[in-house]
Amino acid sequence: MKHAISISLGSSKRDKKVELDLLGQRVCVERIGTDGDLRRAAQLFREHDGQVDALGVGGADLGLLVAGRWYTLDGVKPVVAGVHTTPLVDGTGLKITLERRAAAFIDTHLRAAVEPRRVLFTLGCDRWGMTVGFIEAHYAYLFGDLGFALGLPIPIRSVDTAVRLYRWLLPFIVQLPFAWLYPIGEKQEQREPRFGEWYRWATVIAGDCHYIKRHLPDDLGGKVICTNTTTPGDVELFRAAGAQALVTTTPMFDGRSFGTNALEAALVAAKGKGRTLTFEELEELIDELRLGPTLQRLNS
Repeated sequence: MKHAISISLGSSKRDKKVELDLLGQRVCVERIGTDGDLRRAAQLFREHDGQVDALGVGGADLGLLVAGRWYTLDGVKPVVAGVHTTPLVDGTGLKITLERRAAAFIDTHLRAAVEPRRVLFTLGCDRWGMTVGFIEAHYAYLFGDLGFALGLPIPIRSVDTAVRLYRWLLPFIVQLPFAWLYPIGEKQEQREPRFGEWYRWATVIAGDCHYIKRHLPDDLGGKVICTNTTTPGDVELFRAAGAQALVTTTPMFDGRSFGTNALEAALVAAKGKGRTLTFEELEELIDELRLGPTLQRLNS
């Protein structure tokens, strides 16, 4: 049996292990949370290097691929420094390929629910494929990057402005400690409602699940949530807040949507090339396996 492990800086409460049939292979996909303990995560990466078929970086990114440019996150480098043999992925491949299809999926299955077509990107630079997909589908959009990442209540309503801002800020931001940029460990469970006007304006809230929850208002008023890595608790939170539907960008397995890093690691393991896969190879696998988003209707 092939084995893919996602080692996450997130909460161990979200751990999950399933077995999948992929490309004629039986693949065990496992998530191990370290509750924000960077040393523990680094130790686990060292221990599993060369012992499993693929490793995923969860609750963090190796870097950000935005508008054709790669920005390495310096704060994550020490965590994965012990990996020398096993293919290592952070989900960027599926964020650029699979998640780009999310807007088209929503238009097919929830067209009436998202009129007028307005999307809030909690952090456009983190899920550039998803972002581009909604822009290509002619949604009005609001980038919440400055608010959700830096706490600055400044909306961005132009993709050109957003890209210029990324190219100016990201070379500096990626040098900061990762915990300053993204909730890890117990901070993932904390919620402080903010930016309510942005949430109210949008019909679709799109982005990382932790960022969406971080400032989630008490009333979502029939919104559609487009995200990933949801647990049953996340689903109930969105339902209680009044969201109409939840679209997870990866398939559900045993009641859970795994992160893009875990699914990409599973695909790497199943393919068995001993290396990461190109975007073109991932696109072919997505079509071959008919991978796609999952729709859950939460409130009628």
